[in-house]
Amino acid sequence: MALNYIWIFFFVIAFVIALFKLIFLGNMDTFSEMVNATFEMSKTGFEISLGLTGVLTFWSGIMKIGEKGGIVNIVSKLIGPFFNKLFPELGRNHPAYGPMMLNFAANMMGLDNAATPMGLQAMKEMQVSNPNKEVASNAQIMFLVLNASGLCLIPISIMVYRAQLGAKDPSDIFIPILFATFFANMTGLISVSVVQKIKLWDKTILAYLLGTTALVAALIFSISSMSQEQISIFSKVATNVILFSLIMFFILLGVKSKINVYETFIDGAKEGFSTAVRIIPYLVAILVAIGVFRASGAMDFLVAGVKWIFDSLGINSEFVAALPTGLMKPLSGSGSRGMMIDAMKMYGADSFVGRLSCTVQGVSDTTFFILALYFGSVGIKKTRHALACALLADLVGLIAAILIGYLFFH
Repeated sequence: MALNYIWIFFFVIAFVIALFKLIFLGNMDTFSEMVNATFEMSKTGFEISLGLTGVLTFWSGIMKIGEKGGIVNIVSKLIGPFFNKLFPELGRNHPAYGPMMLNFAANMMGLDNAATPMGLQAMKEMQVSNPNKEVASNAQIMFLVLNASGLCLIPISIMVYRAQLGAKDPSDIFIPILFATFFANMTGLISVSVVQKIKLWDKTILAYLLGTTALVAALIFSISSMSQEQISIFSKVATNVILFSLIMFFILLGVKSKINVYETFIDGAKEGFSTAVRIIPYLVAILVAIGVFRASGAMDFLVAGVKWIFDSLGINSEFVAALPTGLMKPLSGSGSRGMMIDAMKMYGADSFVGRLSCTVQGVSDTTFFILALYFGSVGIKKTRHALACALLADLVGLIAAILIGYLFFH
């Protein structure tokens, strides 16, 4: 529903501004530029979708190997005690834990569409033990906020977009996204825990949270002392080692479990291909709307207004051009994706704005869409504190992305 209004909003605002320019300023080129934008962005959307199809196909196949190879059992041993404390009402070995962990794993690898079916299954399993079927349970809220705050460890799709648009090193946003999404995710976890009176000082929770925080803090401290060139090399090497190691781990896990690795990969790849094909119309639709919106001059007015405010306050305002991506993200994944792509096309994939837009895009997930989809799938009508906690995580993630972007790319 949100995307419907956003899509209409873009076209209506663009038309009003173009009409204003024509009547009061005598500008006869705006309508022509808007029509040209529909053709250009339609082509761009389709070409990018084709590039994304191959990557989603491959990684969906790899994830299927991991699933059949027993990755859920491995993850359960690693973070099972932590989950038992975060979701006390579910108890031990709840059926929701399996799809929940696979959902988190898919989100961590940036495979948003692959994560959705697993998330829906987790919500259904939790709904079975929900005493009030129309009111979101504590466990459902915790899961949704963690999902919406998007702990993205491997932003595959973003790296593909960067490669499609000519980035010299598409993976250079990997480490910045990792840091920024960590802050967003921690904010979501802590805010929900406070509301639900989960004891964050519990030994198990503290061990996981402090251990993770210490690791991230050590990385940030180490990187802050590096030169720009050293940071770039570190990000590139870390990304490539982690990505290929993960591929090999899943394959070897499949071999150890004595499954037909190749056939399992094909089964998963088919699901990924279908998912990639389904998003083509959505990507084309939102890119055309954004292209028209920008061609009308509306985006320039918005960016100029925000920039003027920060300039007046004496604050560096280079980040403002990437801000639309962050503001759009809670409302629409396709919309923010379109904003990110548009920023890279406008300023360059390797520009500060282009890289920052990608970092902002990878920080959190589409909060309103996730709330509507996940809660709607099980008939939840009262979402309680889910939205407020998720939006707080979005805000912290956006601020963190901007600050980290300056550290890495400015």
